[in-house]
Amino acid sequence: MSRMFCIPGIIFLFCAFVLSILVSISLPFLPALDIARAHMNGNALINGDTVNEIRFGVWAECTYKDDGSRICGDAGHGYSTSISDTNKDANVIIGSSWTRGLAVHPVATAVTFIALLFSFSSHVTVTLIASILSFLAALLTLIAFAIDIALYAFLHHEVGKISAIEGSTDTAPGFWLTFVSLILLLLAGCTVCFGRRRDRMSGASSYPSYPMSTKTPFWKRFRRT
Repeated sequence: MSRMFCIPGIIFLFCAFVLSILVSISLPFLPALDIARAHMNGNALINGDTVNEIRFGVWAECTYKDDGSRICGDAGHGYSTSISDTNKDANVIIGSSWTRGLAVHPVATAVTFIALLFSFSSHVTVTLIASILSFLAALLTLIAFAIDIALYAFLHHEVGKISAIEGSTDTAPGFWLTFVSLILLLLAGCTVCFGRRRDRMSGASSYPSYPMSTKTPFWKRFRRT
């Protein structure tokens, strides 16, 4: 493959893989890389604790108190949490059906890693597979990003129901890292694909050209000299 196209494709895939694996680790292991978070100007009760902030990650949620202390739930696939005001006049539940789909993130990371390995090959067929895997990883990342948007929208809607806590909802770093990873995967897939096409075109033009032989017409062979 042309080196001009090969190297950028590998760089795009590597950057997308790093971002994707960071988001996949997420809470409770990397507290700063959550998907969505809610701030409460008035204290709220979350799972029995009085807190002023909650963050949602791929594997668990973490709550923060006024003194900055953090409490994270048990890591697992699909978790749920309840939010209410201190008087328990209003209560909402963020069910596991809204967090279970976040497990698509590590699946997209695995496919991105395989595409990265295939992209190092100079074989035409292997680079084609790398391009296909890049687009597949982009599709999975798009699905994960759509799930992130759905979680954020649902959290924003539910927190707004409890007026006493004066809550506000924001997207978190993990949300935007997923978006950047999606763009990088699309660029990687296109770069590898165009590089493969360029390589085939350059290979076709590299065949040696032979001069056409000029044969004497049949009737001229019997002409008298």
